[in-house]
Parts: sequence; C-alpha cells; structure tokens
Amino acid sequence: MSRIFITGSADGLGRATAQTLLGGGHEVVVHARSEARLAAVGELVDRGAVPVVGDLSDLDQTRDVAEQVNRIGRMDAVIHNAGVSTGRAVLPVNVIAPYLLTALIHRPQRLVYLSSDMHPGGRADLAGLDWSGRSATGSYSDSKLFVTTLAAAVARILPDVVSNAVDPGWVPTRMGGPSAPDDLRLGHLTQEWLAVSDDPDALTTGGYWHHQRLQKPHPAVLDERFQDELLDALAGFTRTSPI
Repeated sequence: MSRIFITGSADGLGRATAQTLLGGGHEVVVHARSEARLAAVGELVDRGAVPVVGDLSDLDQTRDVAEQVNRIGRMDAVIHNAGVSTGRAVLPVNVIAPYLLTALIHRPQRLVYLSSDMHPGGRADLAGLDWSGRSATGSYSDSKLFVTTLAAAVARILPDVVSNAVDPGWVPTRMGGPSAPDDLRLGHLTQEWLAVSDDPDALTTGGYWHHQRLQKPHPAVLDERFQDELLDALAGFTRTSPI
C-alpha cells in the first residue's frame, strides 16, 4: 500500500480523495489550514489518517507543513489539491505552495497537481505578478496555467518522478457550488488513479488529464522556455532553489 499526502483535505475533492484512498487501505496524510479546521478531518483521522496543519497562503507555514510531512516519512505520492478561486491568496495557495512543497518534501515517486479547464484562459506572462498575495495580480485561470506548467516542468526536470496535472471538472463542491454539472466521483477518480495505480497509463509523466483521458493543455504548458521562466520566478520569490 502507498503513503499519500493530500493538501486541502478538509472538504471537497481533497476530502473525497482521502476517503477513497483510506478505504483502499492506503496510508493517508491529510492537511488542514489551521488547528480550528482539524475537526473537519476528525473522521479521517479516526480512520487512521495522519494530520498536518498549516496555512498554505503563508510561506513560513507552508515550509512548516513540508517539515511535518517529512517527519512522518517519505511519501509515495503527493496530491497538490488545495486551491482557492478568488482573492489575494490565489497565487500563494494555487502556485507558490505547490512549488515550495515540491521543493521541500522528500521526493516522492508521484506528484499530482490540480489544474482546471479554465487554465487556457490564463496569461503566459509573469510580468508584474505579486506572488506574495499582498495585492491581487493573478486570476484563477492564470494560477491554473502556472501550476499546470509546473507539473510539466517537474516531469521534464525530474524524469524519475511521475508528475501530472488533472482537470477534475466543474464539480459540486464548496468551490464549485451546488449547481456544478459534473460528476463528483469522477472529479477525484483521476488523481487517485495517478497516485496509486499500476496501470501503465497512470505511470506516464507530463500529462494533463481529465477523467483518466489525456487532454491537450495550453501551448505555454509545454514551452520549455516558459517553464524555466516560471521556475526562476518561483525560486526567486521563495528563495528556494529550483526543483
């Protein structure tokens, strides 16, 4: 069985993913934003999940989350599920945190990054972005373009790691809203499959997936120059060496 860390496990797709993987007998490390939110993962902890706590919009707390995970032991997979759709935390949570956790958590065999079918609406332009979140300079679509590019860059730079991005669809979670039209189960199936399956397709790297099918991402995602520009920008802001 595998050991999997899932960010943003207190509700939505992260919680559903944790529930399914626990049900499959895997060891799951769940994440809550604060001590106050630990109650939201209580049922998962009662089933054997190990909790870590930290606000991923804060650099220091994100670093501490990585330290907590490393103390537990090496992960087989990390699912970068946490995300916000609006506000100043969009870039810190959706892009900076996945980069920093990828750089600091002892290298797993598999990495899964949550993207969106809105990522093609993002701008492949890093000029003027405030990565700190003190001002809102990047949209949700921008952030998902960047994190999808990060997944592809990791796949290129770390050929011994299986790194993929997933569009879960527009599903009825707190973020998606109750009228979202897509199937909630299919919304978390692909990241579970990429994290633990021995299916040959799940062991390929550098893909952008939707419901276990490869999709074509925005052209910037596969542009090695843009990948390197993004990595340089993230390394410069976080003062953490490129992956």
